[in-house]
Amino acid sequence: MEKSQDDNEFCRALVVSIHDVSPLTQRRTYEILLDLAEVGIRDVSLLVIPDHHRRARIADDPEFARWLRGECAGGREAVLHGYFHLRESRGDDGPWKRIVTRSYTAGEGEFFDLEKPTALALLRSGRAALNACGVSCTGFVAPAWLLGSGAEEAVVEADFDYTTRIATVSDFRSGRVHRSRSQVWSVRAGWRRTCSLAWNATLFRAASDSPLARIGIHPPDWDHPAIRRQILKLARQALATRRPMTYGGWLVGTRAAS
Repeated sequence: MEKSQDDNEFCRALVVSIHDVSPLTQRRTYEILLDLAEVGIRDVSLLVIPDHHRRARIADDPEFARWLRGECAGGREAVLHGYFHLRESRGDDGPWKRIVTRSYTAGEGEFFDLEKPTALALLRSGRAALNACGVSCTGFVAPAWLLGSGAEEAVVEADFDYTTRIATVSDFRSGRVHRSRSQVWSVRAGWRRTCSLAWNATLFRAASDSPLARIGIHPPDWDHPAIRRQILKLARQALATRRPMTYGGWLVGTRAAS
């Protein structure tokens, strides 16, 4: 059967996601969404934290809930993004775990090594918190994309449609794992920002033939003008050949087109 032009559009897609969305980052997220809309991107995946660092419960914040409902009604997608977005240091952490959970993620790799029952309880509580805000979610993305095997089993059991890692998008409905490296910026130090600018310029060129391009934005990125400019510049360039979509929308389209 010959595929239509609409089917082919799913082969050249751009997914922009904003990570760490919560009452603590709501104002900055709104600013990012305005900037993205100015370059032509309205379909955005919002990665929402139900209780950001145990200081911002979305289910107890009516103003945030109203805002999130409005964004989702306007074409954005809510994605569960951990629960606390925080992993406490443990006395039995070895050198490798300390590097991954402290240096790489600054203590935020919440689902890195959770056992399945603990992960399942957090996933169910997180979905309930989003439902209490009046929005549904089909996807889960672990903080810092660190998802251990037991936690991934819990994501499947909790009936999420998909998850993403830094280099892949896993579709649990079709069983397919789509390879696509997300662009992401590290801004915690000057040398990190310099390296991020060079790395992402190179990565953008290298990924030009990939069916799916991914840009991951964190609220602190907008504190640094050079980072903000590069993200918006790359987004504009991607739009020349790609259709902006949410993760959920893209996966629905790829299933239908396959």
